[in-house]
Amino acid sequence: KQPSYRVVVADSRSPRDGRFIEVIGFHNPRTEPETVTIKEDRALHWLGVGAQPTRAVERLLKNQGTLARYERLKKGESLENLLAEAEKEAEARKQEAVKKPAPKKLSKKAKKKAEEPTPVAEEKPEQPAEEAPTPEAEAKADGGGEEGD
Repeated sequence: KQPSYRVVVADSRSPRDGRFIEVIGFHNPRTEPETVTIKEDRALHWLGVGAQPTRAVERLLKNQGTLARYERLKKGESLENLLAEAEKEAEARKQEAVKKPAPKKLSKKAKKKAEEPTPVAEEKPEQPAEEAPTPEAEAKADGGGEEGD
């Protein structure tokens, strides 16, 4: 199985994998860097009407900056300005992800191998191998002639 998740709005009395009200995004941790797409306007709407995010979704919203924008929305900033800011941040994140790929995580064994100095084998210059004489060349070397003398 390969993980990918939908970010949904559900009634608190519904089962975890049961009915939901609306899909507001998705999260794919398999990609480098991981893909998180959240409909900012819908997330702000649901937070405004009292939705309580789970710990995992709260972490995603915090990393995306949605929770900080929600606090600013409560203090009176306009929704349009906040959504425009969210779009700019999302675009900047995409550009940054394209510029530098994330370094791969190494296992403990791989780290030890990387830390150990690798012995460098001395390189000997290759000497051209002597060519095997062809039958014509052998005949010329023997006296160049005919065999029946």
